[in-house]
Amino acid sequence: MVSANGGLNQQRVAICNAVAVASLLNATLVLPKFLYSNVWKDPSQFGDIYQEDYFMRILKDDIDIVKELPPHLKPLDIEAMGTLITDADIVKEAKPDDYITSVLPLLLQNRVVHFLGFGNRLGFDPLPPHLQRLRCKCNFHALKFVLKIQKVGSLLIKRIKKYYAAPRQLDKQLLGDFAPGISPKQHNIASGPSRYLALHLRFEEDMVAYSLCDFGGGDYEKKELEAYRDVHFPLLIERLKNSKPVSPVELRKLGRCPLTPEEAALVLAALGFKPETFIYLAGSHIYGGSSRMQPFTSLYPNLVTKETLLTSSELAPFKNFSSQLAALDFIACATSDVFAMTDSGSQLSSLVSGFRTYYGDGHAPTLRPNKKRLAAILSENRTIGWNTFEDRVRKMIEEGQRVQLRGSGRSIYRQPRCPECMCRS
Repeated sequence: MVSANGGLNQQRVAICNAVAVASLLNATLVLPKFLYSNVWKDPSQFGDIYQEDYFMRILKDDIDIVKELPPHLKPLDIEAMGTLITDADIVKEAKPDDYITSVLPLLLQNRVVHFLGFGNRLGFDPLPPHLQRLRCKCNFHALKFVLKIQKVGSLLIKRIKKYYAAPRQLDKQLLGDFAPGISPKQHNIASGPSRYLALHLRFEEDMVAYSLCDFGGGDYEKKELEAYRDVHFPLLIERLKNSKPVSPVELRKLGRCPLTPEEAALVLAALGFKPETFIYLAGSHIYGGSSRMQPFTSLYPNLVTKETLLTSSELAPFKNFSSQLAALDFIACATSDVFAMTDSGSQLSSLVSGFRTYYGDGHAPTLRPNKKRLAAILSENRTIGWNTFEDRVRKMIEEGQRVQLRGSGRSIYRQPRCPECMCRS
């Protein structure tokens, strides 16, 4: 049994890791549960987001999956038996041997183990090729959004793009039968955009507060972010008490500060995106609101979100279900013509970029700025000319787009180019 924590994307990783661990231990997997979080505040369970029967059918030749714990095991007091395994009981990026030595004996003795949390509790290397392949199969094939999410996701895409060619493999995988078809002949590019860029601008309050960076908001911003850290990041506060402080200036030089909306707009402009470009903005509320977004929207006014594209009645079934709303963002980002991220460590950006690699046939570009290099370029803003700025930004992005095989220890969900996943030989 697995009860996964976090939001949509953390839970997706936990599901696929659970599939691999079940195979490793030769155990039956109970459909994973999702823990309620005071941060995400979403009571959604597996069947509210993913198609249960489809998931079980795709993986039926690999592992046994049941929807509930069998009746003869339900009366067991798992915690009293000592088979409740929390994230404190197993190391991050654990190796197969860790499960064989510490978990398998408990499973054999008590017939059931329950992982609670299960955040990043299985490493990527070393791992037997068949388990790596199983992870790949789970993420890219077995997890399909429920029809409700596919239907509204398709509607979202249709509201952005007024003209389409034939559905791509990427569209079919994420939207199923709701993938948009070829536009009628009377439609043309003049009737609306035929392409759009999706941007995951990771500048929400949690990201800004956790970074410890300075964003020019003075004492008010400083106190506000300190208060947020006190409430939401107590472990970070404890760690800061026992470590040498790093100045905001140094953090920025090291590339540890999230890009501001203004910086993101400068990068897009340097890459040649015109002011009329249609941009879908993923994520939740940007820290600082419309005033912080003003430099971006003044340059790129055709900015849309799921909240502006869908009516209140269309959004109503998703209200108070942040993971289901995140699934709409996932669809809009993954099926976009160009996807731009501002933080490569984000789970959404990581999983979306992996999906675009796996299903994009080389025609689904992802833009990844190197924040350390960009910080060095932006530090010269008083002296650098626009042409030089353009050249350096383009070189930075081009280097991030080079086709690479998955390196040792790298996520197969983000970098599926490897013999165990998308490579044919």
